[in-house]
Amino acid sequence: MSEISQLSPQPVWQFFDQICSIPHPSKHEEPLAQHIIKFAESEGLEVRRDDVGNVFIKKPATPGMEDRKGVVLQAHIDMVPQKNEDTDHDFTKDPIQPFIDGEWVTAKGTTLGADNGMGMAACLAVLAAKDIEHGPLEVLLTIDEEAGMTGAFGLQEGWLEGDILLNTDSEQEGEVYMGCAGGVDSAITLKLEREAVPAEHAAVKLVVKGLKGGHSGCDIHTGRGNANKLLGRFLFAHAQELGLRLATFTGGSLRNAIPREAFAIATLPAANVDKLNELFSYYHSILVAELGKVETDINLFIEPAELPADVFAAAAQTRFNAVLNACPNGVIRMSDDIEGVVETSLNVGVITTESNSVTILCLIRSLMDSGRSNVEGMLKAIADLAGAQCEFSGAYPGWKPDADSEVMRLFRETYKNIYGNTPNIMVIHAGLECGLFKEPYPTMDMISFGPTIKFPHSPDEKIQIATVDLFWEQMVAILKNIPVKK
Repeated sequence: MSEISQLSPQPVWQFFDQICSIPHPSKHEEPLAQHIIKFAESEGLEVRRDDVGNVFIKKPATPGMEDRKGVVLQAHIDMVPQKNEDTDHDFTKDPIQPFIDGEWVTAKGTTLGADNGMGMAACLAVLAAKDIEHGPLEVLLTIDEEAGMTGAFGLQEGWLEGDILLNTDSEQEGEVYMGCAGGVDSAITLKLEREAVPAEHAAVKLVVKGLKGGHSGCDIHTGRGNANKLLGRFLFAHAQELGLRLATFTGGSLRNAIPREAFAIATLPAANVDKLNELFSYYHSILVAELGKVETDINLFIEPAELPADVFAAAAQTRFNAVLNACPNGVIRMSDDIEGVVETSLNVGVITTESNSVTILCLIRSLMDSGRSNVEGMLKAIADLAGAQCEFSGAYPGWKPDADSEVMRLFRETYKNIYGNTPNIMVIHAGLECGLFKEPYPTMDMISFGPTIKFPHSPDEKIQIATVDLFWEQMVAILKNIPVKK
């Protein structure tokens, strides 16, 4: 066990320590799922799995509380695998290395997985506890939330019996969430013609790195730089005057994470290398002036590269540079109904280059279906103008707010009784699974709450230790006060 296992509340931190020790990035959650199943069986609890791999665990009510409404505690098993470039870490094999940093817990060079590992740890701690009062209880642990919400999409009616669902995937203590944005993935694919590297060309690698990145729902409004867009901006402005020819462009790693790094392998006349260095250095100074208060470690540099076998044909390169530069990114519109909440946004998340194509993968989020459709139209129009293909997939609905629901009233009253003040009732721009759960379980009453987690989806991810105690205190109190089922 690591040092975090001694933190309070100890049952929760001990489970989180176990979770960190078992690799569980999206698409590779099975070892952790099996560990949880063995734990539940050792506790004598009923365990089931559905066709997509979600884990269901059922715990009987404590004596005298059998007549309470059934509660489903919910978290997702997977975590976002992000690491610093200089960190040697295989997320499918290596454990996360958490450590205490003042009032926070963070990880060595990688994402921590507090999103949603801490919520999952709290669910497991409730299952293991012998001294917590609760009515009929279920725990739902979904798979692949971060990379496509496969588990939530696959959840079928009839698997859950509860009346109330407590989602543990929120990231600010003192706030309780009653709604979230829906979203859809978009992929713009440009076919590439290639040609031989021109004579007397030298090869270079253009690098943008050191950005903060972050969650494309929670952090999209912070003004952080998008490495894909920043590198694309330079290429659009200067590729023609430098005679620069692209061989590859790669950037970002997840469609729901703001890209921290982007790279381009290119060639240009050897005589223009000094001018490229001068322009790239000047561009760095421009970005520091524009973004320096937010992006304190932005780093742009050029290094030599091996001469590639070929480069984009001139027309294909022009189309790619234009599409990337024109593609909207960040906040599209703020909500008129909920102050301070983003209504619609777009994240230019991942760019990959193949031998005959280049693909720009984006994630559109919106509280309104019409807002999502509007941005879909923007991307389709850009693709049409460039002769590219634009496809949309994985659409998921938002979660419509209900400020007067029974469980929301219970949370507000419980919170006020404990702390003497009311929590902030919020709608989150990030996608929560609750929107998808509402389809097979339309009458289920839902809220989302959690401890304070900063910079999820990035190696800077950290969780505030004191808020885990508060989160646990709230969960225990809510379970004790669930109303009788009429």
